[in-house]
Amino acid sequence: MSDAGVLNLVLFLPLFGVGLLLASPTGEHDFTRRLALGVMIVQFVLTAWLYARFDNSVAGLQFETRLPWIADWGVYYQIGLDGYNVLLVMLTAFLGPLVVAGAFSAIDKDVKLFYAMVFLIQFAMMGTFVAQDLFVFYVFWEAMLIPMFLLIGIWGGERRIYATLKFVLYTAFGSILMLAAVIYLVYSLQATTGVTSFAFADLVEARLPLDVQSVLLAAFALSFAIKVPMVPLHTWLPDAHVEAPTAGSVILAAVLLKMGTYGFMKLGFPLFPDATRLFTPVLMSLAVISIVYGACLALVQDDIKKIIAYSSISHLGYVLLGLLSLELIGIQGAVIQMVSHGLVAGGLFLMVGMVYERCHTRELGAYGGLAKLLPVYSVFFMILTLASVGLPSTSGFTGEFLVLLGAFKAAWPQAQAGQSLPLVLAVVAVSGVVLGALYMLRFALGLFPDEPMRKTELAAKAYQQLVSTPRLPGSAP
Repeated sequence: MSDAGVLNLVLFLPLFGVGLLLASPTGEHDFTRRLALGVMIVQFVLTAWLYARFDNSVAGLQFETRLPWIADWGVYYQIGLDGYNVLLVMLTAFLGPLVVAGAFSAIDKDVKLFYAMVFLIQFAMMGTFVAQDLFVFYVFWEAMLIPMFLLIGIWGGERRIYATLKFVLYTAFGSILMLAAVIYLVYSLQATTGVTSFAFADLVEARLPLDVQSVLLAAFALSFAIKVPMVPLHTWLPDAHVEAPTAGSVILAAVLLKMGTYGFMKLGFPLFPDATRLFTPVLMSLAVISIVYGACLALVQDDIKKIIAYSSISHLGYVLLGLLSLELIGIQGAVIQMVSHGLVAGGLFLMVGMVYERCHTRELGAYGGLAKLLPVYSVFFMILTLASVGLPSTSGFTGEFLVLLGAFKAAWPQAQAGQSLPLVLAVVAVSGVVLGALYMLRFALGLFPDEPMRKTELAAKAYQQLVSTPRLPGSAP
């Protein structure tokens, strides 16, 4: 099989997994879980093989497939890997087995349907990253809504319906505007060049006036900013994270939020370069506000899932700052930060889910003493915490350092020319590093001291629940 064929297999393997689930015996939950894990492991192995064969010295698409779909409209099924998406595809495939395995003991209702939804959202996320045709991209972009709607709505918490509707309404509103912009963009390309195409490579060549670029960028940016999410469009995220099952929270934080920043990097800025330069001060201001505001909100939360949710807003603000620097080193830092946040936030949600599913409380004050009770668990949790803080030698440090370096590199010449705003924003963004250390260390200190922070009945109940179910890594006998 060719490399392009392997990429197609990676993309469609989750759909094949759905077919296997439908054919599997009903009620055999253990078999269903093992089957789902096996499919995800195969997908990860194939993706790792493609990653090893990817040549980063070659520009442009690799492992490309381009087949006519709706040829009269210029729509082609076109997928491939390039420097924009290869790491994000690898991240998505790596987290798949972890999401499936992490739900083994947590999901005991409609198990087959649950893993079918995980497969479908894995298919949609992978397709969004590898799509090289705007029509195909939009189909996958919208397809993500359905399985995530069901994951939260069926297996979520007490306020799952509210969180689900809020998530869908926010996302659907931005998507409708992006659809209108997509249609106008394709018609503009046809009017100016005589070519009807949805291919990214063709749309980049469209020469649009600044006013048209500005309107279209605003439509794309609104949809992407909601998905990131960027302040002030962030309010759906904490509710979705809190009410989602652990698997849903991991998918949201680790991959789904990256769709917004990937959209900016792959589509928004390349398609509308003049409008991007015009709106960079506004977008950069919102990115820095997201960094500081998200960190401040995380600092005052007592809900352990909300702490990680708000920290995601802050960390993805750094991604946007790196992209908006329009400097190579800043963009490289943004990509590293996306991958780092996916691994760290996904890992934190998995580990928080492990104790939440046993104690059934998200209150930080109900915990304490985990360092003695769960020593191995505590070590891994602290490694992820320090990576989130950005300790040197961790991926979090590498991403944030390169982002800030790119921001200062872009801002300094402008400051010398009398435009001080970019430099001020870069300086303010540094404060997010300090705030990040504060809220993550507060988080860790709430979980791991020898005694609970507040000796309440809730804390005693949570502690006894952990003692009575020693199934976590490193649990005391």
